[in-house]
Amino acid sequence: MHKHGHETHIHAHSHTHGLRREGNKRSLTIALVITFGIMVAEALGGWLTNSLALLSDAGHMLSDTGSLALSLVAVWLAAKPASPSKSYGYYRFEILAALFNGLALFAIAVVIMWEAYGRFMDTPAVNSGPMMLIAFIGLAANLASAWVLLRQGDVKGNINLRSAYLHMISDALGAVGAILAGFFMYQFGWYIADPIISVVVSLMILKGAWSVVRQSVHILMEGVPSRADIAEITAALAAIDGVTNVHDVHVWTVSSGYDAFSCHLLVRQGFTPSQVLARAVPLLEQRFGIRHTTIQAVDEGTDMGCWGCRGGTCTFAAVQ
Repeated sequence: MHKHGHETHIHAHSHTHGLRREGNKRSLTIALVITFGIMVAEALGGWLTNSLALLSDAGHMLSDTGSLALSLVAVWLAAKPASPSKSYGYYRFEILAALFNGLALFAIAVVIMWEAYGRFMDTPAVNSGPMMLIAFIGLAANLASAWVLLRQGDVKGNINLRSAYLHMISDALGAVGAILAGFFMYQFGWYIADPIISVVVSLMILKGAWSVVRQSVHILMEGVPSRADIAEITAALAAIDGVTNVHDVHVWTVSSGYDAFSCHLLVRQGFTPSQVLARAVPLLEQRFGIRHTTIQAVDEGTDMGCWGCRGGTCTFAAVQ
């Protein structure tokens, strides 16, 4: 009788994830309240002073209010348990929220540049004194929101939080731009500075937005995480005593901080699949940081080749 083995290895990190999730919720809620309040102030200020830089920043903050709310909903949904129809749960909603936020940044930047183009053709006067005052208030609020997200949220490890943080940083840049434009207009009467600085800020926003959109699409397309090297992982597994080949290797990201791995191993006669698995699973976790693994180990003499191998689509490494 041929032996074969299959093991799904998932570490429980619910306590750590729970703490991070609560920190993300708290930081997003605080940032949402701050952003909404300053958005109203800047919109009124931009309307009263006739400043495009201030109105554009208020428009950006309107988007941020929506994006922060969406990010907050995404964190809440991600905590819902898996179901028979959604075996991974709702983790991916955070990636969808990040993608939407990135696209929203693109749209805002395009609108600002379009408005700036009109002002290049016909530059209006701007009440720069009040404009700078309100922009300073907006800058303080943006930096406070960004600080809260950075200190209490998982900005580095969670793309959803990172997209929200990027919105805050972009707002801060918009406020700095409004302050600079106000200074040039107040000191020198250079009203052209208002649309020029608005375009510069928009280009910076586009750069950050592209990074978020690109990473979100990569995850949704089941792309290999940037920190993972399939060739290196395959070689490490192939080097385990008793392994004759490694194939059907897949590494993908379910959501931020949740990487998954699967593969097939062929085991040399004289070794058991359980012996190989006992070495493969810790290796993946300790060396590559992959904690969610599914490995099928099959005896060398067993005719259980996978369909991917037969179709020539597997990642395959033979041990010499």
